[in-house]
Amino acid sequence: LIAHVAPRPAALKPEAWRLTALFAATVAGLVLQPIPGGALVLMAITAASLIGGLTISQALAGYADSTVWLVLLAFFISRALINTGLARRVALFFVRLFGRSSLGICYALGLSDLVLASIIPSNGARSGGVILPIVRSIAELYGSKPGPTAALLGSFLMTGVYQGICITAAMFLTGQASNPMAAQIAAQQGYTITWASWFLAGIAPGLCSLAIAPMLVLRLNPPTIRHTPEAAAFAASELKAMGPLSSQEKILMVVFVSVCGLWATSAWHGLDIAVSAMLGGIALLVTGVLSWEDVKREQAAWDIFIWYGGLLRLGKALNDSGATTLFAQSVGAWFGDVSWPVLLAATLLIYFYAHYGFASITAHILAMYPPFLALLAAKGAPLGLAAYSFACFTNLSAGLTNYGTTPSPMFFAHEYVPLRTWWKVGFFVSLANIAVWSTVGFGWWKLLGIW
Repeated sequence: LIAHVAPRPAALKPEAWRLTALFAATVAGLVLQPIPGGALVLMAITAASLIGGLTISQALAGYADSTVWLVLLAFFISRALINTGLARRVALFFVRLFGRSSLGICYALGLSDLVLASIIPSNGARSGGVILPIVRSIAELYGSKPGPTAALLGSFLMTGVYQGICITAAMFLTGQASNPMAAQIAAQQGYTITWASWFLAGIAPGLCSLAIAPMLVLRLNPPTIRHTPEAAAFAASELKAMGPLSSQEKILMVVFVSVCGLWATSAWHGLDIAVSAMLGGIALLVTGVLSWEDVKREQAAWDIFIWYGGLLRLGKALNDSGATTLFAQSVGAWFGDVSWPVLLAATLLIYFYAHYGFASITAHILAMYPPFLALLAAKGAPLGLAAYSFACFTNLSAGLTNYGTTPSPMFFAHEYVPLRTWWKVGFFVSLANIAVWSTVGFGWWKLLGIW
């Protein structure tokens, strides 16, 4: 319909207009999901070589992008963390330290996810494989199960821990699978984001949000049980049952610290972060901590490789065609002579609460991040401020609903939390997150020289 019914802007070539239509259809497909996302993107890049002005080699070029391989290798490392039990050991360690109250459990699991988010780019893998089973076990330890006893402890933990997961996803380039895509889009506008720069940008507002969100959830969805010494004892007993660190865990810990260290210092040694991830993955394969069978069976990683590489290429082609810039100019004309600070505030709020209409962070980024970033750039806003604002707010907005990102239906499906409570908590925590990141965050970014 866009390509053949809607009038083509004179500034765009016919193939650029068809590519715009193809991109819009792909985003709509990711939202509506008539078929799996990977299959949909494979169709899109094939169509791009037929009607979008790209050769098939150009259409497939996204799979050679280092960012795509970074995400893929990070998934393999995360599989080793889960398989060896080291990720679970980290979570139990924090619960043993801080788990003597319901609020402390929430903080402990938030800190656990914070550590794991530094290298595991799948919030679903972190949640489903590590955090969620511990939440459920602790809730049932106190007789809190779905139904009449949910409010004893389980309902609070499900909502509080989930909100923390959305915050940690905003704190790292690897916090969520689509974050590197946002970094790539920013690079197309001329602003470079690295693992280290994102970490520095996210640490101050992220820790503030992690401190505030559980206390807010405690007021909005209070548990009957406030003191939980058994939870700390449970974590201690589980750690004792796991025994001392195995040789595989020790090797993995060295690889984990080394890869994160190389990422954090990439500006000094110049080694691409994808190469660092590859070195980590190879080390795990050579030492046997990760088997080639594990690599072949990591379905989520290969699924993301297909749709991520394809979407990255489509987005770059759309930007190169001039369609994104033209859209930003058109939208900018609606705002007239509004100053960039006012425009930034308005678009950030629109961008944030538009996530009520998205069941995917990826779809949200693809649909709104490029044009909004281009619009702010055209209005003279500091690129770093706009790039980090929209990138981080995408992750924070996933806390609004029970379908905002992969972990939300996983947590909600345990039926501890009524829908109304979930949405109420999500809305009020969103207000707190916006307040923190637009004050502490913006101030911190000013100190860092981001704007």
